[in-house]
Amino acid sequence: MKPVNLKEKQALISGTWHPHQIARVDDMHVLLARLKGEFVWHAHEEEDELFQVLKGTLYMQFRDRTEIVKEGEIIVVPKGVEHCPATKDDEEVLVMLFEKQSTAHTGNVMDARTQTQYPKI
Repeated sequence: MKPVNLKEKQALISGTWHPHQIARVDDMHVLLARLKGEFVWHAHEEEDELFQVLKGTLYMQFRDRTEIVKEGEIIVVPKGVEHCPATKDDEEVLVMLFEKQSTAHTGNVMDARTQTQYPKI
């Protein structure tokens, strides 16, 4: 039961698209990740996913539209909804994610960037 300093934790993250666990709340991961470029289209059939943008602008692509999520905003992707997070103009975006521990990184899609373990920092 100690405060978590997000700036200190974000300094420990190297690379992009690899979430790091900073806390747990019941059966939820609280993750930090650096994003850059476009990720992979995927869905989580049984879990919702919350993205909070801490730095930069996230472009959450859905098959019928793209939502722009600015610094200080959140977006919830409901379970079963196909999505593809992206950034533009080579910008690195920092996000905090809230998701169940059972959530597979890229749903049922396997990609070179798919992670199966999230380092604890």
